[in-house]
Amino acid sequence: MYKTVVVKYSPRTKEMAARIEEAANKMEKHGFELVSFSVTPSAKGILVFKASGRLSTK
Repeated sequence: MYKTVVVKYSPRTKEMAARIEEAANKMEKHGFELVSFSVTPSAKGILVFKASGRLSTK
């Protein structure tokens, strides 16, 4: 199973990196692994996660 997450407008590099890290850590707790991401021209991030086989229902 795959899941996508959109990171809100983050025009600064350090801010975008922190938001990606925060989202990845949160999703890992729910059993998803970050497999890809893209930054859009509108300074938003699209993160793609894949279920790691140990999904959490919390």
